[in-house]
Amino acid sequence: MPASQPRARARDRNNVLNRAEFLSLNQPLKGNQESRSSSRKQSGQAGAAGGQGSGPRERRQSQQLPEEDCMQLNPSFKGIAFNSLLAIDICMSKRLGVCASRASSWGGARSMINLLGITGHGIPWIAGTLICLVKSSTLAGQEVLMNLLLALLLDIMIVAGLQKLAKRKGPYDITPGLLDYLTMDTYAFPAGHASRVAMLSKFFLNHLVLAIPLRILLVLWALCVGLSRVMIGRHHITDVLSGFAFGYLQFRLVELIWMSSNTCQMLISIW
Repeated sequence: MPASQPRARARDRNNVLNRAEFLSLNQPLKGNQESRSSSRKQSGQAGAAGGQGSGPRERRQSQQLPEEDCMQLNPSFKGIAFNSLLAIDICMSKRLGVCASRASSWGGARSMINLLGITGHGIPWIAGTLICLVKSSTLAGQEVLMNLLLALLLDIMIVAGLQKLAKRKGPYDITPGLLDYLTMDTYAFPAGHASRVAMLSKFFLNHLVLAIPLRILLVLWALCVGLSRVMIGRHHITDVLSGFAFGYLQFRLVELIWMSSNTCQMLISIW
């Protein structure tokens, strides 16, 4: 027994883990344990108090946060399809904007394309309709011209209202012209020129007796005016297509509220 005690002491002295710098690895300090246990108790009490004080709305929001994160990370199929179509629309519209500036590939033809677009402006059509209405001497002609004037005014108001709601800008930063500001055609969606030429072409095809070549030219004119708005960078492809759709709907609206000859004569006498 006396010999075994010095050997045990020697083993303890030679043990590296018994040194002061390694003492915390074997036996954690009591102060640290007490501080950790007290901090855990405080945090548990604070959490319990917060759980009691927070209302059911906050608990519901905290439970919904992970689900919202999942929705952002995993968008729906409709969202992916819509964003993909929107990206394709922007890309194709930028590629077709060959006359967006003088430095573009077809920059030299920009003046001619702008001249083609003027044929679809609302101000020249309203002015021409008023001149023809003053010079017209037949009741049938005055009836058609008065309803055409109503259709043009409705087109300007409807397109201006839709553009103010959508506030979509074109694929290129093109400053609207003076006639665009007069007709309040300052945004891209829907294309005012496209809606106007679609409404006019449908109106003339229904109420004027035209030969087949003229009817074909009328449809080609409407398509060319719509394409010219994409070529100069003012509208996207979807803006022009939606403009054609709204133009047809405006024609149907004018057909529903068509003014009779007596109503037109009364309005002309007041004017």
